[in-house]
Amino acid sequence: MAMIWVFNGPNINLLGLREPEHYGSRTLTQINEEVLVTANLAGMKAECRQTNHEGDLLDWIQALTSDDFLILNPGAWTHTSYAIRDAISAVKIPTVEVHLSNIHAREAFRANSVIAPVCIGQVSGLGAEGYVLAMRYAIKYQVGRAEA
Repeated sequence: MAMIWVFNGPNINLLGLREPEHYGSRTLTQINEEVLVTANLAGMKAECRQTNHEGDLLDWIQALTSDDFLILNPGAWTHTSYAIRDAISAVKIPTVEVHLSNIHAREAFRANSVIAPVCIGQVSGLGAEGYVLAMRYAIKYQVGRAEA
């Protein structure tokens, strides 16, 4: 069965503690619970993961199958990781990039995503709700795929 994966990069495990003025007060556990409930209510299988190790994220991406969908918050790797960009491009998995803060309204270096060009969309600046919106889109995408 197709899976919807939610992968989070470095420092996302610090949500709730780290700069709440940018990232909100909700923890990653709270966000994951809401995302998984959204998937379960739609009858979809989903799993959430977080890592501070780029190689782990690359391995996870490379293990995805053609039926999968990826929701990705690459954290700081958004701006620097051509390796993650190339992995997404290589496995050809539909991917939505998610950011809690508006990366285009912060420091100039944050506005550039090297990941975005290989994604089908990006949700930025909507806080934790951005994950839920990305999950709703992933569900709609996966249902459309199954019906095709």
